[in-house]
Amino acid sequence: MVAETRLSPDNLIWPIFVCEGANQRQPIPSMPGVDRLSVDLVAEAVTHAKDLGIPAIALFPNTDPALRNAEASEALNPGNLINRATRAIKQAVPDIGIMCDVALDPYTDHGHDGLLIDGTIDNDATVDILAAQALVQAQAGCDIIAPSDMMDGRVGAIRQHLDQHGFSDVQIMAYAAKYASAFYGPFRDAVGSSSTLIGDKRTYQLNPSNSDEAMREVALDIAEGADMVMVKPGMPYLDIVRRVKTEFGAPTFVYQVSGEYAMICAAAQNGWLERQQVMMESLLAFRRAGANGILTYFAVEAAELLQQLNSA
Repeated sequence: MVAETRLSPDNLIWPIFVCEGANQRQPIPSMPGVDRLSVDLVAEAVTHAKDLGIPAIALFPNTDPALRNAEASEALNPGNLINRATRAIKQAVPDIGIMCDVALDPYTDHGHDGLLIDGTIDNDATVDILAAQALVQAQAGCDIIAPSDMMDGRVGAIRQHLDQHGFSDVQIMAYAAKYASAFYGPFRDAVGSSSTLIGDKRTYQLNPSNSDEAMREVALDIAEGADMVMVKPGMPYLDIVRRVKTEFGAPTFVYQVSGEYAMICAAAQNGWLERQQVMMESLLAFRRAGANGILTYFAVEAAELLQQLNSA
């Protein structure tokens, strides 16, 4: 009766890693309890998520290294791993929302989110490819395009390209405040970019010391047509979540990233923290800070717990 903040399954988005093959379930050592799933198993898993009340999932590919190159050409393949998974999910669970990541790091042989020319990211050339990537994802059935690359001008270019090809109803969730964080390590293991990454991403991701810069980035993405904005990582950046929600009032999402998930799991495995209590407290903190939705690897576990609590 006195709770000011509430959490429900419809606040959760479940990130899923997709791999090649059939009946494949590949554990990710740095993310206990999280597996890469082949397309057939993804469709089955999403059915369960929908039954729990989770409204959307976010897809990330573990692209075959043989398909990665400097031009990220596999990103534009209508039959690539993510597009095949999207079609399979839409056939199995038509009414769940599908969010697709728009960035080149799963497809490049150097692990960066953009094209690397003479050791420097070429922003404008990258934006052209990102817009084309977004279109093939929309054609596959993606509901929400989620550019995570942090290139300048990409939201406007994607919006224009989608509209020109009849996909004006496809929404854009911009990774508007994405920080150059040390919390991404397990994710890069999961998508296979950690072993290929040359240098770091500090030239195009945000400095962890900056807050005003994040507000400028959010403002630009909204002005270019973003329907929703995201802050990433989560817990270390609750102040950014609150500022975004207060200053813009836009639908605001937060990503509880792989490193945050891994820390909670590791501490729980060692008996230092109580897993479910810390999980729920962290998710409530995102909601209290102003997040409308949370991308979290705990989504299914949290939704199952909420279902149990509500039926008790």
